[in-house]
Amino acid sequence: MIMSPITNVKRSPLSQNTVLTVNNNDNNNGNSPGKRSSQELEPERSSKRVCRLSPTQSKGKFVSDLKIAVVCSSNQNRSMEAHNLLKKRGFKVESFGTGSCVKLPGATIDKPNVYSFNTSYDEQIPRFKRKKDQVFYTQNGLLNMLDRNRRIKPKPERFQDNRDEFDLVITCQERVFDQVLEDLSERGSSTCKMVHVINVEIRDNHDDATLGPSLFMSSLKQSAAPRITKQKWKKFWKKWRKRRTNVFYYSPAFY
Repeated sequence: MIMSPITNVKRSPLSQNTVLTVNNNDNNNGNSPGKRSSQELEPERSSKRVCRLSPTQSKGKFVSDLKIAVVCSSNQNRSMEAHNLLKKRGFKVESFGTGSCVKLPGATIDKPNVYSFNTSYDEQIPRFKRKKDQVFYTQNGLLNMLDRNRRIKPKPERFQDNRDEFDLVITCQERVFDQVLEDLSERGSSTCKMVHVINVEIRDNHDDATLGPSLFMSSLKQSAAPRITKQKWKKFWKKWRKRRTNVFYYSPAFY
């Protein structure tokens, strides 16, 4: 497939992945192009962390045959929030992590809670509901996050252990983007099916994870089709480049 030309394109010397630099047209506000204001970078934090619970999936056809994967490091926060929203909007979506294990915040930064990817969300929750810890993990939003997750699927999944073929893979961090591409290249080409891998940088906290999916949700609707044609991708990128995020990474890969 030949991709349509995109302005402001740079090539990474290491992986030859396309880097799209987006100007935010913030000159009128006194900010330099391509940079977000401190107010945009730091949304107002609420004292209580509340994760949206996953609604019951509506029966019927999906809005598109497009098969989507959303990937972060531990398949707990960013990818699950996007999974929740895309599922609610009727997309065929799955979510994954790429880390060697699942890491959740602990009482201190140097003592995270570590689990294997085979540990279900229901098995993780009791550990945080112990009498001395429940108030702390309720206030920081972790218990609400796990409760949301178990309503979506039984346990976190690792991208490298999954062999399904997707049309679009959206990653939430540059390091995860590189890990996905590395895994796809190491699998070897069996069916030669193209998959589009895109990174949208989303910081790993509850507020940014909630806001993150809005960066691609409206544009994704425009490209919802059984096949992503050249014309669809042209419209897709045009929409994405208007978003507030400064940089997108893109690379095609093959199964």
